[in-house]
Amino acid sequence: MRIEQTGLAANRLSPLPTPAGTQPAFVADVDRETWLRVAQAVRDAGRRLVTLWGSDARTETNGGDERANDAPAAGLRVICAAYALDDGVLWLRLAVDENDAYPDLSSRFPCAARMQRAVHDLLGLNAAGASDTRPWLDHGRWRGDAPPLRRKATGTAAADTPRDGQDYPFVAVAGDGVHEIAVGPIHAGTIEPGHFRFSVVGEKVLRLEEQLGYAHRGIERLFGGMDAEAGYRLAGRIAGDSTVAFAWAYCMALEQARTIAVPPRALWLRALLLERERVANHLGDLGALGNDAGFAHGLAQFSRLKEEWVRLNADAFGHRYLMDRIVPGGVAVDLDDHKRIAAMLAQCDRIEAQVSSLQRIYEEQSGLQDRFARAGVLAAEIVEHYGIDGLIGRASGRSHDLRSNHAQAPYDALRVRVAGDTRGDVAARVAVRFAETYESLRLIRAILHGLPAGEIMAGQTAGRNDGAPEPARGIGWVEGWRGGVFVALEIETARDGAILRCHCHDPSWQGWPALEHAIIGNIVADFPLINKSFNLNYAGHDL
Repeated sequence: MRIEQTGLAANRLSPLPTPAGTQPAFVADVDRETWLRVAQAVRDAGRRLVTLWGSDARTETNGGDERANDAPAAGLRVICAAYALDDGVLWLRLAVDENDAYPDLSSRFPCAARMQRAVHDLLGLNAAGASDTRPWLDHGRWRGDAPPLRRKATGTAAADTPRDGQDYPFVAVAGDGVHEIAVGPIHAGTIEPGHFRFSVVGEKVLRLEEQLGYAHRGIERLFGGMDAEAGYRLAGRIAGDSTVAFAWAYCMALEQARTIAVPPRALWLRALLLERERVANHLGDLGALGNDAGFAHGLAQFSRLKEEWVRLNADAFGHRYLMDRIVPGGVAVDLDDHKRIAAMLAQCDRIEAQVSSLQRIYEEQSGLQDRFARAGVLAAEIVEHYGIDGLIGRASGRSHDLRSNHAQAPYDALRVRVAGDTRGDVAARVAVRFAETYESLRLIRAILHGLPAGEIMAGQTAGRNDGAPEPARGIGWVEGWRGGVFVALEIETARDGAILRCHCHDPSWQGWPALEHAIIGNIVADFPLINKSFNLNYAGHDL
C-alpha cells in the first residue's frame, strides 16, 4: 500500500525533505473521521502502525511573544500516529481538546493499547472507546491533574507531585487448581525491573500479564527544550545495547528536519557501527540462551567472543559500545588507519569460523535442542496481530527488514540478505541470530572494502531556516538489532533549534504483548529461556 492509496488528498500531505540517508515521510493534519478512515485502510491493506504518541501543542508564552505550535487553536493537544507504508512513513496529526477524547486505534491495531495508556499517563488524553484504560507508566505516584508532558502557560512542563502508590489491577484467572505466581519487579542478576504475573495450573501457564514502567526515566520530558544539536546524546542513552540505532535514528530525524545531506563516507561508517552493534548483541544473546538451557559452555565461549569484539570497538572507535560515535551531520570518528581496517577484516574471519563451530555444537547437543524446539512458539497470526517486525517477526515467518524493505544509503547498495524462519519457537529465534551474525559479518567486510573517500561531517548550519513560522519535523527509522527503531522530532526553528517534542519508539512495544502469548501452554521453568529468546527492552520501552 502506498501513501496515495490511503485516500488522503494530495493537498493535505506535506512531504518531508529526503536528503541522502533519510527515509521518505509525509505529514498530514487530519480530522477525527479521516483519522479512523486512514487507520482502517492501513489495517485492511495489512500494513503496520509503527507507533502512537501525543504532544502538547497549546499556545506558548515565551518572553511576551505568543506562538501557536502548529495547533489549530490555543488549548489543543495533538495525538500522532506513524504508519509504515510501501513508499515511506505516514505521520498523522489529530488536534484534540484537553476535555475531549481521540478515537481509539487499539480495535484496529492491538499494539496501540499500551501506547494509548502511556499517552494518558504522560498527557492526560483519553482514547474514546478503548477497552483497557488502566495506567501503564504511572504506577500511582504521579499527580493525576499534572501529567509530566503537559505544558503550563509559560510553555514549561507541569510539575509532578508524588502521591501514594496504588496496586495494579491485574486480570484474575479463575478455575479449579488455578493459582498465581508473581515474579519481579526486582530480579536476580543485573536485568532491568519488570513484574510478571503468571496464572498457572501445576506448572502449565494459562496466562501471563506484564506490568512494566519501572525503568521510566522521563526521557521524553528531558528532550523538551533541549538544543536539538545535543539531543543525539540523550537518544543514545535510551538503551545501552542500542545506542547506535537510537543515535542514528535521532540524527536522521534532525537531518531531515534541517535538510542536511550527510556525506557518503559518514553514512557507510554509520552502517559499519550499526552492524558491529548487531553482532555484539547476537553474540551475547547466543551465549545467554545456551546458559538458560543449561549449557554453560555456550555462555563461556560466546562471552569470550563478544569481549574480543567490543575491545576492537574501543581500539578503533574509542568506545566499547560505540556511544556518541554518530552525531548530527555525520560521525565523530573516522576509520583511516589501514591497520585497524585489516584488524577488523581479520576479526570477521576469526569470529565467523568460531561462531560456525559453536553453531554445530549447539545443533548436536540433543539436550539443548530439546529445550529450544517447540518452546515459546509465536504463531504467525500473533505476529500479524501485533504488527511485529525485527528479529522476532523474522523467526515467525515475517520477512521484513528496514535494511532491505526500506533501504536507505548505504544499505541500498549493500543488498542485505534477510534472515528468516517459520517455526516461531526458541530454536527459530536462535537460528535467526546465527544467520544475522553471518550476514552482518558479510556486510562489515563489504563496507570496509567499499568505504568511499571524503568528509565525515556535513555543514552543521545547512538547512536551519531559523525564520520559518512552523516547527521543522523529521523522522528517523533504523533497523536496530531488535527491529525498527523510530524517532519523530519537532524542533522550533525560530528559537535556535530547541526541541518541541521528540518521541522515540523501540520495537519492544510490539514485542512485549506477544511474549504473553508465546508463554501460554509452556511450563513456568521455561519462561527465562523464552523471555531471553525475545530479549526485549525495558528501558527503551519505559520512556
